[in-house]
Amino acid sequence: MPKPRAAKLETPTARRKLEVRKKPYWTTISPGIHLGYRRNQTAGTWSVRVADSGAEWIKKIALADDLEAASPPHVLSYWQAIDQARALARRQPGAADDASRPISVSEALDRYEADLKARGGSPYNAEHPRIHLPSVILNKPVALLGATELRKWRDGLLAKGLAPGTVNRTKTGLRAALELAAAHDPRIANQRAWKVGLAALPDAHVARNVICDDGTVRRIVAAGYDRDHSLGVMVEVAAVTGARLSQLARLEVGDLQADGPEPRLLLPLSAKGRARNKRHERRPVPITAALASVLKQEVQGRAPDAPLLLRSNGEIWGHGRSRHHRNDFRSVAAAAGLDPDVVTLYALRHSSIVRQLLANVPIRVVATLHDTSVKMIERTYSKHIAEHTDAIARRALLDTAPLAIANIVALPGRRS
Repeated sequence: MPKPRAAKLETPTARRKLEVRKKPYWTTISPGIHLGYRRNQTAGTWSVRVADSGAEWIKKIALADDLEAASPPHVLSYWQAIDQARALARRQPGAADDASRPISVSEALDRYEADLKARGGSPYNAEHPRIHLPSVILNKPVALLGATELRKWRDGLLAKGLAPGTVNRTKTGLRAALELAAAHDPRIANQRAWKVGLAALPDAHVARNVICDDGTVRRIVAAGYDRDHSLGVMVEVAAVTGARLSQLARLEVGDLQADGPEPRLLLPLSAKGRARNKRHERRPVPITAALASVLKQEVQGRAPDAPLLLRSNGEIWGHGRSRHHRNDFRSVAAAAGLDPDVVTLYALRHSSIVRQLLANVPIRVVATLHDTSVKMIERTYSKHIAEHTDAIARRALLDTAPLAIANIVALPGRRS
């Protein structure tokens, strides 16, 4: 490939005539690729500037051969610097010699997604931010991100109609990807950009709990069985245990303890708010004898480590596109005479928590059985806790009304 001429940069003699300054002298060497020379008091330096899809990044390449002969890769002549700049700008992610290439936001999300899969996490946390990120940010090197542009992007999600809670979850995935990139590349020193620009929106937690009474829950379970037996089993387990779908999907046949007088399931813990190694722990949750009987029929002839709950096509339940549960449950809710846009599978979890609170089960026990915290229950279900405690506290109220005179009866006998 022909190399562009730049008489003032081609030789050490020509470069010594340039004025010493911090700003490099730039020359275009290919479309979107520029070679820069910074004139110093001592040896100058070569840099490459790349403009790609609206993003721009700059990287220092090497010293110029101003005071010593060219010795690649540390000291380069003008012609060698052109080759190095082009190679660096066109280097593809994942190439064997990719270490010196600045990682872009898109690549950071790719690596975060791979990390999530390796640790058993959901790749959705990396996929969702990408949906809302413009190409200008996706193609920009992580090291060049600024707080202002990240804050503008975060606030723009609100303008698109996303709820504050959704914005917080979306920006958290991006922030985790950027933190991972910074942890593996010491050249990324702008962590303050996303700590400030991607700060959480305040008051984003809005409890949208749909609580169904016991009769409604029974209708939902019956509608599930009417539509599909496997769907009905999953819905009944969700209604009885109040577990999240992510926990139900990881139940194994060996987690069913149905032979004793007190049947239970050993529910896997979720990964919310805890280390990944805790996800393999189990916690006993009581179930009804009727549900235990149904599950015993389901697991006949299956290995202890096989999934307990399966779709009718043999796949496990989950959030993936191939095993999506939302459309199935929407039809169940509609068949039960409910609004599928309001009543979701999570309503069974909310209803289970409230049912136990109203049955005088201690909050600490309710939190343990539902794999959450006392703080979260008090924060989310405070209305129902207040209704429950009102009747209890009312029995201990002091009645300060004066006693009626007609109710005072004189006792016989004289006072001493």
